[in-house]
Amino acid sequence: MRKSYSNQLRLDSVPIEQVELNLESRDRIVPILRALQFLYSDRKLIDEILQWIATDVNSDSRTDTGRTGMEYWHICVLAAVRLGCDFTYDQLQDLAENHRKLRAVMGVGDCDDRPFKWRTICNNIRLLRPETIARINQAIVSAGHAFDPTVIEKVRADSFVMETNIHYPTESSLLYDGLRKIIPQCVRLAEAHGVNGWRQYAHLLKKIKQLNRDINRIATKKGPRYKKRLQPLYRELLKKVAILTQRARDLCLLTGQRLPEIADLFGTNTLQALIVRTERVAETTRRRIIHGETVANSDKLFSIFEPHTQLYKRGKAGQPMQFGRQVLIFEDAAGFVVRAVLMKRDEGDKQVAVRETKSLQNDFQNGVKRLSFDRGFHSPDNQRELSELVDHLCLPRPGVKQSAVQLDDNEFRSAQQNHSGVESMIGALQSGNAMKRCRDRSEIGFERYLQLGILGRNLHTLGRMLIARENQNAAAAHSRRKAV
Repeated sequence: MRKSYSNQLRLDSVPIEQVELNLESRDRIVPILRALQFLYSDRKLIDEILQWIATDVNSDSRTDTGRTGMEYWHICVLAAVRLGCDFTYDQLQDLAENHRKLRAVMGVGDCDDRPFKWRTICNNIRLLRPETIARINQAIVSAGHAFDPTVIEKVRADSFVMETNIHYPTESSLLYDGLRKIIPQCVRLAEAHGVNGWRQYAHLLKKIKQLNRDINRIATKKGPRYKKRLQPLYRELLKKVAILTQRARDLCLLTGQRLPEIADLFGTNTLQALIVRTERVAETTRRRIIHGETVANSDKLFSIFEPHTQLYKRGKAGQPMQFGRQVLIFEDAAGFVVRAVLMKRDEGDKQVAVRETKSLQNDFQNGVKRLSFDRGFHSPDNQRELSELVDHLCLPRPGVKQSAVQLDDNEFRSAQQNHSGVESMIGALQSGNAMKRCRDRSEIGFERYLQLGILGRNLHTLGRMLIARENQNAAAAHSRRKAV
């Protein structure tokens, strides 16, 4: 049984719109709570947002029967605060039970001792689809643009890599990861169906772990002809992988389970998916280590548990290689992230610039007049097509002479001077909204995490805008970031 929010005001609580916040506090939770107050005061807007949340939460359940679940408003507030303030679920539980202002904005009274367990919070937030959070983001941006509709006219865009939560991948460690998950699942499946043959599973795991350690020891110390010394160990490991994955396939057949298919490669972490991924890693390991081939990144897997992970070599100082996914963001003149896109594994900056700019213009009725990118988005086709989409395009061409010609345009020069501010936005997202590394699992979890981070940032921007309108000198209204 669920409801949007409590219509009955308790004696120990105050109306959410009347909760007094400490505007002299520079803590990042204050602007977010102020923005949530603003959303709650707009009954039409908040009812629409909570209806979107209700659709996701109750996709396969009823709302009029069963035990009482979290209110949709509570889910909305806790989802916003989680990455808006870079909290873990344990911190979120503690604040939901003890932070007076957060509880007041949630509509929870001082004497209300209901628990907010971290597992319950986590399970409810995970029910939200990334598309729903993106729609909430658009509603927040539209609410902010109502104060100054001209801010959408100037937009700057850039991409960055948000890392997945994985260890540094090596062939031996990935093979070990696959087998240490396949073997226990096969043991449980065999016991449930009375199938023999997995009695020595602990010994098998011990042998595979020792092989992984021996390989890591040689690869770390290197020394003379270390690549040759690695090959016998890899051959033995690959032999065990081939035997065990085939036994796992046979067990699926014996127990009536679905056989592994290539479509399971990027699916959920089932036994079938683990078998297919381990076999893929074994294939690329044999090609690279045994046969000395150069394997393309598109053929590789960089994690058994996060198979959507990609390797990026962007030449960043201190980070020559990054394992994650590339994200493209568009920021307007007020500091709102008006669009955030998770690129496909095989896409780069040049492939998405035109497509996403068209989507941006469709979302805002061709309201973007000036758009800036960095040189990495340049191609002759992009220059031509983007120039048709916006009045003033800032997309530097490679080469000194071509860049000098572009700098003769005052609008181009102004946009280029302001473009570096989008790097500040990326830094704020990574340091303040935990978007340097995704802590959630799976590709759908990765996309949800991205949209939650953008939600927290946009609420922070809206909150500072509202506080500045009420009290320009308030500490909570100040920001060191400059507008476009």
